[in-house]
Amino acid sequence: MPAADQTDFFAEETTAPSPASGLGEKRAGAHQPLAARMRPRRLAEVVGQEHILAPGSLLPRLVAQNRFGSLLFYGPPGCGKTSIAEAIAHETGSRFVRINAVMSNVAELREILAAARRRPEAATILFIDELHRFNKSQQDLLLPDVEEGTVRLIGATTHNPGFYVNPPLLSRSHLFRLEPLAPAAIAGVLAAALADTERGLGARGVTAEPKLLADLAVLCDGDLRRALNALEVLVLGLPERVALSSADLEVFARERRIRYDADEDEHYDTISAFIKSCRGSDPDAAMYWLAKMLAGGEDPRFIARRLVILASEDVGLADPQALPLTVAAHHACDFIGLPEAELTLAHATLYIATAPKSNSATLALAAAHAALKTAPVQPVPLPLRDKSGAASKQNAHGKGYRYSHDYPENISGQNYLEQPLALYTPKTAGWEAKIAERLARWRELKAVRSK
Repeated sequence: MPAADQTDFFAEETTAPSPASGLGEKRAGAHQPLAARMRPRRLAEVVGQEHILAPGSLLPRLVAQNRFGSLLFYGPPGCGKTSIAEAIAHETGSRFVRINAVMSNVAELREILAAARRRPEAATILFIDELHRFNKSQQDLLLPDVEEGTVRLIGATTHNPGFYVNPPLLSRSHLFRLEPLAPAAIAGVLAAALADTERGLGARGVTAEPKLLADLAVLCDGDLRRALNALEVLVLGLPERVALSSADLEVFARERRIRYDADEDEHYDTISAFIKSCRGSDPDAAMYWLAKMLAGGEDPRFIARRLVILASEDVGLADPQALPLTVAAHHACDFIGLPEAELTLAHATLYIATAPKSNSATLALAAAHAALKTAPVQPVPLPLRDKSGAASKQNAHGKGYRYSHDYPENISGQNYLEQPLALYTPKTAGWEAKIAERLARWRELKAVRSK
């Protein structure tokens, strides 16, 4: 199908324009932000995302044949989700309706779907930005028209679709994960924007060294939209026909905020990396992820709680001091607060990361739970039962109990399970190596005294 004219194509209205729908907006208006003016017009112009857009890949083939169904693009801000959707609509000559799930509602959605049913020949693409903001009923409303092909849905989300998109809608869509853009790709677009006199900033004649554009790209953490908007602010704040300097960039660098969404994917991914770095005894990586969480505004008490868990789960008996130290760090975060509590967290993080490791407590507890689930529950042996009360004494509770302190090294030879089990296996790291030696000796003494 031939592509529609770009200006008319995106200006076409199907319902009354609303702030949520974005219908009736003109492309590349003079007052649009630079990021909007520089949007790619074809898939071939999209930078990065080679894993899904390289020549011969699935998505470009489907678009070239105009044989795609509903699509879901999942990735961080500024990685190209909206640009790819608009390029697909343009290349396939489809009617493009864009809404934002934050501002849209059921009434508007019904109106858009009804308009698409009235004009099946228009091949409507319904682009829903921030799809994860739609609740279950709103997502369910899309199902019949997606199923029938009345609309082809393109959803964009920064959140894991497995948690935020209804399974029926997810099963009817092809999911593509987008990655943050590489600094080199961002720097290339920034250079093009500086030189472009039609859509970019070329008319101002401002120049910049490649190194400076590369530094700006790094500061934007893979977010091309942010990089273009930052470049626009920097250029418009300068006289025409001058060169951007490192001093100009320092202003942006001081206000930089890393990408970190509390209680969302970035939160869970970063704490996972932190935990695994501590468990893997890499203090440098652990400190990096700690700093990222703190810079992103993470609750220090959340980090401290994870350190307390690590002390028992991964350090355990290899270093018994890890648990009281991390508990103290948690208390310190409560009554000191930020920014000083950062030092406490750094102290505890380095201690855990450099401590000898043992998960023997974790394994022993799991083995005990498994024994309870897979075999009959053992009764408490009579010698171990409480003998308080006349009824207990009449039933011989406690009879035959051997008081451990009456025997050398407190080993009486008595069994404390009717059917002995081997649940705890000490590791040979740190303090626990001494425990392993001690238990081996006690097993020998118990074998002798039990006879």
